[in-house]
Amino acid sequence: MKKFLKYMSPFAPDQSGACSVFYELGGLIVICDAGGCAGNICGFDEPRWFEKKSAVFSAGLRDMDAIMGRDDKLIEKLSLAHSQLGGNFALIVSTPVPAIIATDLKSLERMGEKKLGIPCIAIDTTGTNYYDKGEEKAWYRLFERFAKESFEKKDGKIGIIGATPMETGYKNSSSLRNQLESIGLHNFVIYSMGSTIDDIQRASECEKNIVISLAGLKAAKYLKDKFNIPYEIAFPFIPEDIIKKASDYKDKKILIIRSQFAGNELRKQIGNGKNITCATWFMQDNDYANDGDVKLNGEDDLYELIKNEEFDLIIADSDALSLIKDAGFKGDFIDYPEFAVSGRIFD
Repeated sequence: MKKFLKYMSPFAPDQSGACSVFYELGGLIVICDAGGCAGNICGFDEPRWFEKKSAVFSAGLRDMDAIMGRDDKLIEKLSLAHSQLGGNFALIVSTPVPAIIATDLKSLERMGEKKLGIPCIAIDTTGTNYYDKGEEKAWYRLFERFAKESFEKKDGKIGIIGATPMETGYKNSSSLRNQLESIGLHNFVIYSMGSTIDDIQRASECEKNIVISLAGLKAAKYLKDKFNIPYEIAFPFIPEDIIKKASDYKDKKILIIRSQFAGNELRKQIGNGKNITCATWFMQDNDYANDGDVKLNGEDDLYELIKNEEFDLIIADSDALSLIKDAGFKGDFIDYPEFAVSGRIFD
């Protein structure tokens, strides 16, 4: 059974990824659920919840609300929250219930904008995909909705697209800024971490974008088409100690399990040899994959990969370690936490 987990905990779902992109931007975020999905997002999938304020609500759908499709009740609740807290936009994030009953999200957007008088965005997440699918939809809708005006370019300004705690493993933007400054960048904006909606609106000021996740690639292509902003792929947030430990094995057979751009960057830092295989539980684009790279569709895929290949080193989140050992792996292991897998962060 694909995606059936016997060893590991469930991965962060797409609605969590969508919320992560919008979390710091000063809007009203409504999880269209009965309460459980919002609890999972705030309690498990959003590490900033415990120290950085954001207006995140559950729609509190009851049986009859879901059955009858009482969209007007949701908009009334949203209007009341806006009258008390304000907010420069409203975000409605779908979950399995509205996905199953085919809630008209476009209608909710129109009703919300008419009632509140602010931009309203609805993301059609389903709870059946992983976080990166939700982030991909959210990044694209964010720039599509707010990055409309063309501003004069600012010399050397760089936009960082794709950074969220689930992608980087860091919850504080200061940690990311320090790492970017350490590689010589100074005039940059990290979208959605330490930035505002005004930064999104002025995205056309950037001379270049750096895309750090596959989830942000669609948005970067949109900005290139609309404002002619070139982009490059990089992931400058790998902890130095992991690179240092892994470099000792650069001539050995290595398996890296991480999101695609992070895995590719670590492979490059180690030595970029053909002896290094990258695998991921999440999205994979063949244009950025080497021969032999693997898309893991479930635990069985990883089990078979390890059984059939004699790796000397595996770099992965230790949440998979019991599976790796049961598959007969006898080599060395480096723990590289992946927040969407285990909920562990670096800062």
